[in-house]
Amino acid sequence: MAHTQQHTMRRVLRREIAGTIGLLTDEQDFRAMRRYRTFAFADHSTYLQQVEALLKTLASQGNHTTVALFDPEEYAEFCAESGLEPDTPASRTRFTAQLGATGPTIPYEGQPLGELVPDLVDEAVRRATWEYATTLLARIGTCATCGEDIGRASFIRAAHLLARVVDTASPGELHLVCSVSTVPDTLVAVLRTEGRTEGATRLDESEALEFTTVLALGIATRSACGLVMRTTAPDTTDRVYGWRLRGEDLEPLTAGEVFDAYCTDLDSGDLVSPESGVDYCEPPGLDDGDDEAGDVDEDKGRGHSH
Repeated sequence: MAHTQQHTMRRVLRREIAGTIGLLTDEQDFRAMRRYRTFAFADHSTYLQQVEALLKTLASQGNHTTVALFDPEEYAEFCAESGLEPDTPASRTRFTAQLGATGPTIPYEGQPLGELVPDLVDEAVRRATWEYATTLLARIGTCATCGEDIGRASFIRAAHLLARVVDTASPGELHLVCSVSTVPDTLVAVLRTEGRTEGATRLDESEALEFTTVLALGIATRSACGLVMRTTAPDTTDRVYGWRLRGEDLEPLTAGEVFDAYCTDLDSGDLVSPESGVDYCEPPGLDDGDDEAGDVDEDKGRGHSH
């Protein structure tokens, strides 16, 4: 009887343990891990099938599991810095545990792996974009004229501009994209809202932080920068609006410019077929309002002369 009770208690405790699985999402990363003798899989497709089966089993047992992106290069660096032998399951487990605490993860909620993997990759790209933009902002330093931290001031201004853009939208769902031309790559941030009502907007804090950081980088570096917003509401046509960054202000695009911006592939520059049932519109001008985030000393020409 005592043995049965202990077994039952352990089974209950296992349901209280949250776990993380490090996933090799593509064939190249999978091949890189095959150099380790203790990595047992020989085929990427079989590996993915086994991972999905394990996730389903854990979920059926009531366990909460998150999936993290396992990068072989980062793993090798982790082992070298930590003095660990990389060709052991224990080292892979320690690295995965760190990923669960600090890296991009996606909770497993029964979705097919074919849906989870793209979401996980998108999450990793978002995190990398934010970290890169944050690093560049921190390196800019202070304004030679006024001594203010340019990165911080630009972030405050970007947060203000984002709030003004969102305020122009009608109730419904919003999808915003900000792109900043940097070297060597263009940085892109995406922000989505659901169920926006009149005067109330619920923003995902992580997405809003990343979006604001990328916009701030455009402001701080005077880079070519654009912002596009799509609104969706029941029984209405989707509408797309756009702005370009001019100094520390967003200048509305014409309807034709919005069409060109929305229907051009950011990577290749090729035209993309426009969607049916979508209106490309000129947005209203942005009212800076009276809040402190938008106040700028007129003697500084509305910003920093860096």
